[in-house]
Amino acid sequence: MTIGLERSNDHDSHDTLEPSIPISALQDAQNPPPDMYQSGNMNGKSTIPIAVNPVELVTTECITVTSSMRKHSRWAHSSVAAILGGGGVSRAYERELSVQSNISLSAKSPAKFAPTKFGTLGVEGEHALSSRWGLRGKKGKSLQDNPLMSAFTRLRIDLKDCKDIRDFDTPALLHPFLQVIRSSSTSAPITSLALVAITKFFAYNIINKDSPRLSMALQLLSAAITHCRFEASDSSADEIVLLRILKLMEGMISRPEGELLGDESVCEMMETGLSMCCQVRLSEVLRRSAEMSMINMCQVIFQRLSQLGVEDMVEHDSLQEEKSLEESGNFKMDPSVDGDTVTSQHPSALGMDTSSPEKEHTSGEDDSVAITNGDSAATSAPAPHENMSPEVKPYSLPSIRELFRVLIDLLDPHNRQHTDSMRIMSLRIIDVALEVAGPSIARHSSLAQLAKDDLCRHLFQLVRSENMALLNGSLRVAGTLLSTCRNVLKLQQELFLSYLVACLHPRIEIPREAGIDPSLYAGVPQAPKLVKPAPSQSSSGRSTPVPVKDRQKLGLEGGSRKPEAREAMVECIGALARIPSFMVELFVNYDCEVDRADLCEDMVGLLSRNAFPDSATWSTTNVPPLCLGALLGYVQFIAERLDQPPNYDNLPDPAQLKYQRQRKKIIIQGSSKFNENPKAGIAFLASNGIIEDPDNPQLVAKFLRGTSRISKKVLGEYISKKSNEPLLDEFISLLDFNGKSVHEALRDLLGSFRLPGEAPLITRILTFFSDKYISRVQPAGIADKDSLFVLTYAIIMLNTNLYNRNVKPQDRMSFEGFVKNLRGVNGGKDFDTDFLQDIYTSIERNEIILPDEHENKHAFDYAWKELLMKTVGAGELAIFESNVFDAEMFEVTWRPVVATLSYVFMSASDDAVFSRVVIGFDQCAKIAARYKLTEALDRIIYCLSSISTLAPDTTPNTSLNTEVQAEKKSVMVSELAVKLGRDFRAQLATVVLFRVLTGNEAIVRDGWTYIVQILHNLFINSLIPQFESMKPNLNIPPIPLQPPSQIIDRDGRGNDTGLLSAFTSYLSSYAADDPPEPSDEELENTLCTVDCINACSIPDVLANISSMPVESVVSLVNTLLLYLPDTSPAVIVVKPERPQTITSRPSSGKVDPNRPSYDPGMIYVLELATILTLRDQDTIRELGEFLTSALQNIVRDSKSFHSLLVSRTISYLLNLLCHAYEHSFMRAPVVLHAISTFDQPTLENSAIPIIKGLSDCITHAAPLRSEITKSPDFWSILQRLHKHQEGAPMIFELLQRIVHFTPPVISADNYESGVSLANDFASAGSIAAAPNPRRDPSGRRVKPVKQPKSQDNPFVQRGTKAIGLIYHLTGRVPTLIEQSHLERNEAWAAYWSPIFNALTTQCLNPCREVRHQAISALQRSLLSPELASTDHTEWIAIFAEVLFPLILQLLKPEVYRSDPVGMSETRVQAATLVCKIFLHYLVLLSEWDGMLDLWLKILDILDRMMNSGQGDSLEEAVPESLKNILLVMADGGYLVSPAEDPSRETLWVETQRRLDRFLPHLFAEIFPPKTDEQQQQQQTPTPTPTPPQSPPSTDPPQRKSPRDGEEGDEKTRTSKSPAPADGVDDNPVD
Repeated sequence: MTIGLERSNDHDSHDTLEPSIPISALQDAQNPPPDMYQSGNMNGKSTIPIAVNPVELVTTECITVTSSMRKHSRWAHSSVAAILGGGGVSRAYERELSVQSNISLSAKSPAKFAPTKFGTLGVEGEHALSSRWGLRGKKGKSLQDNPLMSAFTRLRIDLKDCKDIRDFDTPALLHPFLQVIRSSSTSAPITSLALVAITKFFAYNIINKDSPRLSMALQLLSAAITHCRFEASDSSADEIVLLRILKLMEGMISRPEGELLGDESVCEMMETGLSMCCQVRLSEVLRRSAEMSMINMCQVIFQRLSQLGVEDMVEHDSLQEEKSLEESGNFKMDPSVDGDTVTSQHPSALGMDTSSPEKEHTSGEDDSVAITNGDSAATSAPAPHENMSPEVKPYSLPSIRELFRVLIDLLDPHNRQHTDSMRIMSLRIIDVALEVAGPSIARHSSLAQLAKDDLCRHLFQLVRSENMALLNGSLRVAGTLLSTCRNVLKLQQELFLSYLVACLHPRIEIPREAGIDPSLYAGVPQAPKLVKPAPSQSSSGRSTPVPVKDRQKLGLEGGSRKPEAREAMVECIGALARIPSFMVELFVNYDCEVDRADLCEDMVGLLSRNAFPDSATWSTTNVPPLCLGALLGYVQFIAERLDQPPNYDNLPDPAQLKYQRQRKKIIIQGSSKFNENPKAGIAFLASNGIIEDPDNPQLVAKFLRGTSRISKKVLGEYISKKSNEPLLDEFISLLDFNGKSVHEALRDLLGSFRLPGEAPLITRILTFFSDKYISRVQPAGIADKDSLFVLTYAIIMLNTNLYNRNVKPQDRMSFEGFVKNLRGVNGGKDFDTDFLQDIYTSIERNEIILPDEHENKHAFDYAWKELLMKTVGAGELAIFESNVFDAEMFEVTWRPVVATLSYVFMSASDDAVFSRVVIGFDQCAKIAARYKLTEALDRIIYCLSSISTLAPDTTPNTSLNTEVQAEKKSVMVSELAVKLGRDFRAQLATVVLFRVLTGNEAIVRDGWTYIVQILHNLFINSLIPQFESMKPNLNIPPIPLQPPSQIIDRDGRGNDTGLLSAFTSYLSSYAADDPPEPSDEELENTLCTVDCINACSIPDVLANISSMPVESVVSLVNTLLLYLPDTSPAVIVVKPERPQTITSRPSSGKVDPNRPSYDPGMIYVLELATILTLRDQDTIRELGEFLTSALQNIVRDSKSFHSLLVSRTISYLLNLLCHAYEHSFMRAPVVLHAISTFDQPTLENSAIPIIKGLSDCITHAAPLRSEITKSPDFWSILQRLHKHQEGAPMIFELLQRIVHFTPPVISADNYESGVSLANDFASAGSIAAAPNPRRDPSGRRVKPVKQPKSQDNPFVQRGTKAIGLIYHLTGRVPTLIEQSHLERNEAWAAYWSPIFNALTTQCLNPCREVRHQAISALQRSLLSPELASTDHTEWIAIFAEVLFPLILQLLKPEVYRSDPVGMSETRVQAATLVCKIFLHYLVLLSEWDGMLDLWLKILDILDRMMNSGQGDSLEEAVPESLKNILLVMADGGYLVSPAEDPSRETLWVETQRRLDRFLPHLFAEIFPPKTDEQQQQQQTPTPTPTPPQSPPSTDPPQRKSPRDGEEGDEKTRTSKSPAPADGVDDNPVD
């Protein structure tokens, strides 16, 4: 038989799946135009949308049929009444009605048909009624009208009195037409006219939902058209009748009135339609039309499921449903697929045809046709008020289930009566049914059971077909089934998808392609997880997941399929993947369950692998784009759910699923180890908490029994060992034998593991089994466990013998042989024969399938039953629309997705593909960022950076960079810019990269490696600015870039662009060894690159970076620091004591070839790290130590780096010191020591940042101020840099702040250093000394170069201010001495000596302003009230150690020559200073024993100064000074004649003697000899004068010579002093 006709060369069946509405007039049935006939619209009745009177229309149809009948010889002599529709038939009709009223319409006796071509011919008993109609035949006989004609006559009579057709009895209206359809005596044209009439009645709304007794009429109509009989004629006419029947059936079911049809009617109509579809002898057009009608009818029928309530589990459970179906045997459909009839072969309860086959008449017989009793009975229309049949319920679940069952049965691949064409037809209808009612089918248990069992079983076998049409249909239905009913098909879906994955996933490596780095597509699986390793890999012991074993048992392991088949499978997967929640459902229901396959991972891996172009070699060229589209759709669905609020209602706990995944991973590993080494596997599982106690056989057995990943073969061998008998005992105890016979229990036992091959092991297993079975079941008829042991062994031997291929059929064990083998073993007796017969029959019909044996249909059926049994424990598949599990799912599956996108990006050439891939990358990045999947985002960044070509392994060469200037703009043409500008793919990847990065910076971790490299390369090629957007707090200038190799000003050339000019330019650059000028193409490429980088919005990225969370900043800064080159380990350099004076080494000005080259990119990286670290205290706390270490390494190893890098590093380090001094990792002495160890060139190159940094630290960080200023390294650095041209002003300003800080920072630790540094600045003022007149080689005097005024000279200004600083420090001396732990004399020397040494040094300074300021400061210092005291005499050293050495230095010729003009004045000031200091401390000196020697030493000094022979200034000043001293001493009573005070004789005599050497008349002039009168007065006793309590006035006494006094004042007034310094009197020694 043939079902579902199909053209052999037409594989596309979709054209027949489009439903069509057969009666177009139905659409406007309720809304007729105004000109249509309105038949009484009272009482809310339906409108009849026709232009003629409905009653007349019916009458016309009756006349049309009867007219056609009369043209037939059988009805050629009808009566006049039949033509006119008179009343003569009324009584006869009524009599017939009364006679036939006792005929039951529910009679169940089948009608007997003699099949002709389409129906039955002739009816028995026709002559029995002929006399009733008063008609005569051809031979003069008077024959009554045929009952068929009479029925029409009766209808016409009844219609005469009808005013509204809608009130007319519907069964009576249809009765004559139905009789024509059912009658076997009518021809095909007549039957066709009857069908046309009925079709009009429905189309014109004459029969509608308000028609009287419509339900009865519909049942009669369905019975008539499904039992249609007519005389055969030509095939075209016959098929027209069948086509009209199809359209009428389609119209009936499609109309609202079709809901009143009963289950039996629907079943008969569907049976008729399927029969037409399956009859091969019918034309293809008719069969296709039948199929289209069936699709439309099934669509309506299955849509009714949505109107039916879900089956009540109590009242309508499956058992009651089966019972109801058995009671209604008429609902059983059996479409004819190999017979001659297309109408129903079952009796109809309503309107049953009771006629017997008519007898064929010979030509000699009378031509009058006798009407059968059945025809006569059928003439009677059903009485309106008679209860002729029980109430018919509208069709519902029974008929729908039966239709579904029949359609599924047509798919049975083992039924040879069903052809592939029939299966394809059935697949199309089932597909429509699932499309319209799939979820409803899943909700009804009876229908769901058909889908879960028979439908899936047939489909999973049909997908192995090589018939492409059948395969396409099977895949289409399977896809629709899973998309609509997957919630009840959990294990079935797993099996189906596993098969597709096994078929489609290639097992070969991805071929290498030139220009594509294989690391870009790393992560695409080479094989799915669910695929069992090849035999060569079996030693690896990978456990075989459950789906693999199911596929093996069911023969669905995959294998080679045709390319077209692979494409169809991919389309099926793509259709499922287009369901938004499909992949996440796979993940939750399978990947997160221990015993299920990782379907989500395998599906993503499959799509990824087949998206590579090489998959087209074993499939079709359509497969890669199909897979890529499905993969991108998967990503898109996750991205679309990102903004949805999470919905946890009725969903599994995400934490629990995560735990299950972890547990699943461990179990897979443990199972794998068990399959290699059972003991090692159990130990591993125990160590990971899967088995709580490995020594407890019950726990071990429970795990082995409950885990399907264990190899059944290994399990059988392991538990059957003698050492594992306790484990075997517990394992068998877990089997449920209750209520099972011996062979059933044995099946369970042998299905749980593979029986070993050794007899002793089998014996041990069966011994334990027998013991357990006997003790728990206690079966009747078995004597003891020994008897059971023998019986089970015999059953195993029987099973082996019956199904062993090596055993010949004639040698197989018979039942008698089986009984003979067991004779006398049941406790010495025989087993019951019936008991053994049951066992033998069971084994003979159903083999005991051992694990891993799957070679026949029995094995498939057994495996399928096992699968169905597992569905109970597996539960339903959870279906949900939520994003709760997207994070973990994407975390598991992103690797192949990103790898595929990267490969396609590198290999694609179509703009549409680029667009989709770009969107895919963007969506992946958003997903990774939202769910904090840093590894995924890092991988995306790596792939895009690799494609962008901006992160190569080696730094791009910048030596040939050329700057081109035009239109007041400049662009840097570089190798990197030109290369990127030529590569559109790289430009696109760059833009996508920074688009992905923008806003997601905080999630990046390892990806910073590539971002930093890109930023570095862009910066060194002048393609990005510095850190303006980050608002750095570093007070340093921008990073200088390497100067370009040449600068080309295109504006300056004018229009000189000819060939000669270009050639000359080329030759000149070649001669100068310069790179050639960039071409226009290179310039254009560079401009493209500039536009590309501008589109990346890198400043926005940097701005976002500056506000990242601390943990994200830590990752970035660590990456930045890793970018720095490795340096030598930190070594503390021990620096020698700082020398007093260090002269800077002159720089040769030549570039040292051994010095490293300048790398601005490294500075960029280092500065970015510093900015991020200094962002706030949190970043300093987390990153300060690492950054400090990196910076200090560069500082320590400064000789290995360019001086500019070192300089910037010091700036960063001191900035960090200023902000992080409170942390333990930052120590100011360590930093200062490292800087102080620089050689002088390095130190001078870094002078500005060093000074600025130290100044900021001291100014802004008060706690750091004291620590820095106490460091000797700090003062050493300043001292070595005080001569730096740019740094000197900054150092001096810093020194001023240090000296004047409040509270003071000058302490015992840095006092001397501060004085020394100020002294150095004062000494630096010597450069302003007036140069000596020079002579040229000819001996002529050269006019001196005009020097700037000393007051404007910065060195002089700093020098004079430095003197003030030194004097200011004298205010700290008393405090320092008081705080000192030194002895008084030691402390005085420690704190006063530096002051005096510095000032005396500057008193010799060639700069006159500095020198005068120093003498003034020295005078005030020596006159300080804190300097001297009566208790201590250490201050007396100021003469021997300060004043006398100063005088001696001033007397030196070289000192005098340094300033011949001003040095004389300085000597006068020094001499006067000595005298003034002596007089100031005269009272204290008078108490000192060494006063005489000191006085004589002063006289010696003054003698030498006066006789130095270098000017007359001293010759005038010294006598005046001495005159003042002598007068003061005389007034104070210290210098008196011996006559007056003999105790002062020595002083008097020695003074006179010493003065007479160089001023012989001075003493006599001051102390002239006394007269006798004066001597006599002197001898008069006078009281002894008391010494003054305060130092005598140093002013000259009034009795001095007017001349001398005036000269002294004049001398004093002639000295010119510079502007006063801080705290220094501008009027030096008078």
